[in-house]
Amino acid sequence: MNKTKWKRIMLVFLTSIGVLTVAAGSYGWNLVTSTFTNIQEDIDRKESEDRLEAIDFEDGDPFSVLLMGIDEPGGKGDTNQRSDALVLLTVNPDKASTHMVSIPRDTYTEIIGENKKDKINHSYAFGGTEMTLRTVENFLDVPVDYFIRMDMRGFQDMVDAVDGVEIDNELDFTYKGVHFKEGPIQLNGEETVKYSRMRKDDPRGDLGRQERQRKVIKGIMDKGADFSSITKVEEIFGVLEDNIRTNYSLKEIWDIQSNYRDARETIEQHEIEGEDNTIDDTYYYEPDEEKVEELSSTLKDHLELEE
Repeated sequence: MNKTKWKRIMLVFLTSIGVLTVAAGSYGWNLVTSTFTNIQEDIDRKESEDRLEAIDFEDGDPFSVLLMGIDEPGGKGDTNQRSDALVLLTVNPDKASTHMVSIPRDTYTEIIGENKKDKINHSYAFGGTEMTLRTVENFLDVPVDYFIRMDMRGFQDMVDAVDGVEIDNELDFTYKGVHFKEGPIQLNGEETVKYSRMRKDDPRGDLGRQERQRKVIKGIMDKGADFSSITKVEEIFGVLEDNIRTNYSLKEIWDIQSNYRDARETIEQHEIEGEDNTIDDTYYYEPDEEKVEELSSTLKDHLELEE
């Protein structure tokens, strides 16, 4: 679980969608379009049976986006990157809410395209972004409309570029020489990395770490919503260009920023319930199928899909 420098931090939703688009109006369209051209990535996506009609962002249709944190290879001789942080967001402006689902990296599930069950984070090593999207879509039984993928090596720079984040910390602990006191705390990039990595001293283990990751996402969303507090616009764009890829079009991102602001009013967080398991001496996280079905139903309702 601690093989690389940075494994367990999730990418920021509003950094890519909000900061990028809000900056467009006040900092120059040429900078935006140049950056965005370099972060777009087309993938071969078959439409889900649950998503037969195109999403109309101007009309405020609900949508989902998978946030993917891609780690460095695991060690010497390992050339495969893995999606070591997966968070699915469903966004509904009419309900003025966003649902945020953390998916444990060791979740034991069917890997779509490989015809076998394995850890969900291995789907990226087997088939990249496309296989990861299809695997998550199959696991939660909801369409995954878009993705934002980030190389986690740039995460620390991103937090520093937005001048740090404020977190409401519920667990007093010390990790890697940094003390994180209980209550509101202000973190820079290096501190945010450490805050989100600690697991062993958390009474809830990996679930506690996932909760702290979601706090980091929300902290950056809150910071990005106030553009006046961000002074390093060129630095933000540089980090985006070097570390982020997405299948959003520029027009879609602009429409989201214009029409989906109410979806930030309520952010509901979900965990995948389950238990630890070992198969052939390998650790897996075995999800509770009934709980996953209940969560799937909740997400479908939020996306306004028929059961």
